[in-house]
Formats: sequence, C-alpha cells, structure tokens
Amino acid sequence: MKKLLLFFIIVLGLSANIVKSPVVSVDGNSATIKIDKIDVGMSGFVVHKLDKNHSTILKSVVVESFDKKTKIASLVISDYNMLDNSALPSGNWSVKVGDTVILAFGYKRGFLVAPNDDIYYKIIKSAKDVEWIHPDIFAMILSTNGHLTPLKSDFKMMSDTVSVGIFFFYLNQKLFTVDAKSFKILNISDAPLVQKNVQLPFYTRIQEIDSDWWGAGSSKIDDYETYYYELLVEYNKNNKELYSIIKQGDTKLHDLLNDFEL
Repeated sequence: MKKLLLFFIIVLGLSANIVKSPVVSVDGNSATIKIDKIDVGMSGFVVHKLDKNHSTILKSVVVESFDKKTKIASLVISDYNMLDNSALPSGNWSVKVGDTVILAFGYKRGFLVAPNDDIYYKIIKSAKDVEWIHPDIFAMILSTNGHLTPLKSDFKMMSDTVSVGIFFFYLNQKLFTVDAKSFKILNISDAPLVQKNVQLPFYTRIQEIDSDWWGAGSSKIDDYETYYYELLVEYNKNNKELYSIIKQGDTKLHDLLNDFEL
C-alpha cells in the first residue's frame, strides 16, 4: 500500500493547484507558454480578459510538448464546446499573446475504473482529497447511450456532464492517471493490490446497463484488461512506458505493440 499512497501523493501534487500562464506566442492552431514544469497531455482553456471585471473562454488547449531547457510548452488549440448554447451570442476573438492559459482545471474531481468493489474502495480511501465521482453515474450515462462497452465519447460525456478532470484506470496492479479531455496518460504507478474477481465493464452497483441492438459499444467487453489497454493505447501511441508495460506483460496483450508509433 505504500506505493499506492506514494502514487496519490504525486497525483495530488499534480492536481493541487490550477496552472495559469500567459500566452507568449501564437501560430495558427498552436500557442506557447513559458512555465517551470508541466505534463504533456494536460488540458485546459484560454481566457481573454474583456475589461477589469469581465472575461471569456476562447479555446480549449492541450499540452503537446514541453522543453525542459527553455521552459517552453507548446499547446494545441481547438474549439471550446463545453458551454455550447445556440441562444447565446459568441464573440469573434482569437487567441492573442497575453491571453491566459488555464490548465488542470477540475483535476480534483476524479473517476476510477476498477475491476471490483474491493479494489475500488481501497483506492478511493487512499486519496481522500480527491472528490470521487461514483461509477454508478457513469453506468447511467452508458445506459442512456445504449453502450455496454464504454467508448471514448462516453468518457467525454462523463467529463463534460459532471466536470471530471482526471480518470484513473486500474489494470494489472498499475494505476494510470489520464487527463479527461485529451485522454493522455499523465502518470503510471504501481498499485500492488490482489484482484480476486472482475466485474464487467467495471465496478458499479448498477446491475444492468441498457444497450442498443447494434453499433459501437453495443456488445459486452470480453476481457477487462485487454479492452482498457486498447483504449489507452489508442490515445497514447507514443508513450514508451505504456509500451514497456504491455511488452513485459501478458502475451495476450502483445498484439497491441503493433499499434504504437515510437
């Protein structure tokens, strides 16, 4: 359990404070900020100050790269759609030098994907400073969407609906911290817990999830670890640590090594 506690010390340090930094350059759909330390994959948004008392969110951003020597982080800019409302007017502002980038917003609210109740409660009790969103809520989202298998779009809806900033995945005695917007892995840590049984698609008190007759997400997960590793690999094809874990792990996962772009 010491490694598990150390993991959450790292995570809570990551999520303790919202990161704010001014934009230092803009080039099309990319921008840069100067900052002492940041994790690739962290997401956030750009805020433009209208006047002394008013400001507006312009765009979403994700940290694409970070140069430790120059302290420059490169960001990918995309449309911000969490507060879409066709009844409200929208401005024509674009991101400019001097606008404020806010990262790690919502990182204190987490959601854990765990294979059973024992592991779920051991982990959440180890991090009391995290505001945990119960898996029953996610199960209800899956039922609404008709998905027995959680898709990336379901996780996005979970993040947008209840403002979850970080997802945690427990897989083969590892805990993966994933940014809820970019789905990039921020941290991987050992979590030496005994897994006695598996509940599919994850631990929840909901006994039955409604499903569509066909289409993506309508069929059941065959294997807990295989599916969630597939999902993580899809959005982390350049992650060397994830590659190493899969290479050294169960041979049933080795086909996933072909999906990496290292």
